[in-house]
Amino acid sequence: MTKIPRIAIVGGGPAGLTLARILHASGFQSTVFERDADPYERPQGGTLDLHQGSGLLALERAGLMPAVKAIARYDDQGARVLNKAGHVLFDDSGEKGNRPEVDRTALRATMISALPDGNVRWGCTVRGAFEQGSGNWNLRFDHGVEGPFDLVVGADGTWSRIRPMLSPYQPQYSGLTFVEFGVDDVDRLHPALSMLVGRGKMSVEADGKAIIAQRNGNAHIRGYAIFRVPTDWISKRFDFSTPDTMREALKREFDDFADDIVNLFAAANDHFAARPIYALPVGHRWDNRLGLTLLGDAAHVMSPFGGDGVNNAMLDAAELARLLIEHEHWNEAVIEFEALMFARVVESAQGAADAAATLLSHDGEALTLEMHRLHSTENLEPAG
Repeated sequence: MTKIPRIAIVGGGPAGLTLARILHASGFQSTVFERDADPYERPQGGTLDLHQGSGLLALERAGLMPAVKAIARYDDQGARVLNKAGHVLFDDSGEKGNRPEVDRTALRATMISALPDGNVRWGCTVRGAFEQGSGNWNLRFDHGVEGPFDLVVGADGTWSRIRPMLSPYQPQYSGLTFVEFGVDDVDRLHPALSMLVGRGKMSVEADGKAIIAQRNGNAHIRGYAIFRVPTDWISKRFDFSTPDTMREALKREFDDFADDIVNLFAAANDHFAARPIYALPVGHRWDNRLGLTLLGDAAHVMSPFGGDGVNNAMLDAAELARLLIEHEHWNEAVIEFEALMFARVVESAQGAADAAATLLSHDGEALTLEMHRLHSTENLEPAG
């Protein structure tokens, strides 16, 4: 077995940290370069559901399942679909589901605690990479150049700085923009909203717009008002610098929805953000280049519908680690990894693209119901 002493992982999200953890547990050294100044510099996003055969499998290989079980929320797997009048069209408690929820910030902290000190280099924003000799790569930062590395893994998300060295494709706007909001201490301060959302996720779609609200840890609801609009519509429509104005503007946009639903905006805290949804083409791939590869959103960013994005990314990391550990020649491992990943993610990428294309259409409500019923059935299937 040939061990690689110089592996750079660009990006300290779930994918990069999963890769670093599995490599560390098998005696491989790596360095994770993360732009955040520290683990808590910014929120890591909302809750995510961990899937059998992908996210949960990756955590099992990383030896992190005992720690993750302590932070996972097995009772928050429910799903509710309402119409704009507030009538319940679909309600699944999720009590028998096998996709536990976990907050991203808590998951990241668990992963970091399982790595040795210095494995993650904080405050390191990669600006680019350049080749030094055949297959040896240096990384360029604001503080200077580091390297050379035998293998650079781009786990740096949608706008990856490593992807341009492998692929000319840029993520394209899906036509959908989410306006993110949050409701704090919902069980105590807003019990009616707590019941509306339930133990999981609530969605309502009508008149070319939608609302999704999802329970997070610590009695927090993270919500999204969803619009199919041009890229500049949101900035012209909303003033994000004024929370009171944002609350009133969102209430106006949904003024023909039931008050019980629109009250989510009235209860929102002061943090609002625009989240335009981008995706790479279904089937995105590249020719292997010695010393470079991509995983997660850097390789195959897709719309969030279906919840496969992070799970795919963590499985990417687990599979790359497995092949690096098993192969005598590391570049053969990378070649095999890329071929397997390209084939594996097509189905979920196509599903996410189809869902993004049909959301807010004239059949949107019916298609959303069908999706939830399908996911409810899948969620009850035993692991195998």
